[in-house]
Amino acid sequence: MDKAERIKKEENKLKRIFKNLDENKKRTVEGLIRRAAFMRASLEEFEEDLDANGFVERFSQGDKQEPYDRKRPVADLYNTMNTSYQKIIKQLTDLLPEGKEDVDELLEFVGGGKR
Repeated sequence: MDKAERIKKEENKLKRIFKNLDENKKRTVEGLIRRAAFMRASLEEFEEDLDANGFVERFSQGDKQEPYDRKRPVADLYNTMNTSYQKIIKQLTDLLPEGKEDVDELLEFVGGGKR
């Protein structure tokens, strides 16, 4: 499945979780859902790259410089995006009504399992 399809699938899952919100909250949630779906698909790609290539790489400033290990740029991208993704999920969780079922469904969606 390509990235656009994975994003759409994630959006649909989240929209089902938030289908019962009032209209004012739904407008707020729509943007967060789009961002969360994009970030989740991107994070999965970063994870595949990091699994295959690691978090560090050998790097040299020039031909006469001794190579050294440095953190790969994708590792920084992953860490930054993962932090943002977690913040969005927290915002979404806070917008859910008090019903435990919706919160459990969102936590299961992001990998937190049932409470």
